[in-house]
Amino acid sequence: MDNVKGILLIVASMAAFSLEDMFIKRLLDSVSTGQIMVVLGVVCGLLLTALSIATRKRIFDPMAWQVLPLARAASEGLGAIAFVTALAVVELSTVAAVFQATPLAVTMGAALFLGEQVGWRRWCAIGVGFIGVMIIIRPGLAGFQPEALFVVASVVAIAARDLITRKLDSRVATSVVALQAYVAVGVIGVILATFSAQPFTPIQSDQIGFYIGAIGFGVLGYCGIVVAMRTGEASALTPFRNTRLVFSIAAGMLMFGERPDFLTLTGAVLIIGSGMYTYFRERKLAQAFLVSG
Repeated sequence: MDNVKGILLIVASMAAFSLEDMFIKRLLDSVSTGQIMVVLGVVCGLLLTALSIATRKRIFDPMAWQVLPLARAASEGLGAIAFVTALAVVELSTVAAVFQATPLAVTMGAALFLGEQVGWRRWCAIGVGFIGVMIIIRPGLAGFQPEALFVVASVVAIAARDLITRKLDSRVATSVVALQAYVAVGVIGVILATFSAQPFTPIQSDQIGFYIGAIGFGVLGYCGIVVAMRTGEASALTPFRNTRLVFSIAAGMLMFGERPDFLTLTGAVLIIGSGMYTYFRERKLAQAFLVSG
């Protein structure tokens, strides 16, 4: 395993996802959330369909269209809609900071719904992480932004997606699972656009670059993670996912003139710190289990 190459790929993927978010946020100045979701769903869905066909994966494999895979796709679609809606109304750095709580939500969900054992140390870390989320959102204070709850909704939906993914049959192709997610994004986008006061608008020439950037960097980020996980050890690569926050803060400052305040940065540190502790604690317990076994 080449961990150095894997780490570089993970960091590059996080940079790509941050750029994808940046381009989507720029598009949201003139395009509705539903329209963006439809375009992303259709274009990325077609790309993944071509990939599935090229690699001879069975798109209509009955195993891929059962309740669990479809529930996973629905969770991803809802998470994407909530995330993009948040990008439209909340600073990019704030969205990225709160979204870093997703691993904590996954750990909590695994304990509550999958019966995984979570000790008091990790429960405390989860609590600290969600205190960080509260510090960023600031409910009840003058700086409270109700719109930031869209990010929390996205965290819940993506955590549900990851928990469902653990239960999927390993024989279902990854490209097909990703295709289902983008189909769900497109379908939910159509529903959202149907009931939106902002109608579909023709793609303008000055928007084409933003669409290409969002789609291109999104696909690059996704492919980069897949290659990275096949190149290096997950235990060495996972901590570097937090670099997405650094890239998002930089993009927010350079492109949108954002200046994260002290409370936002404090909350981000608590979220990342608790997430890192939770991850390394899980890794230590897993190693202890292997030794004892």
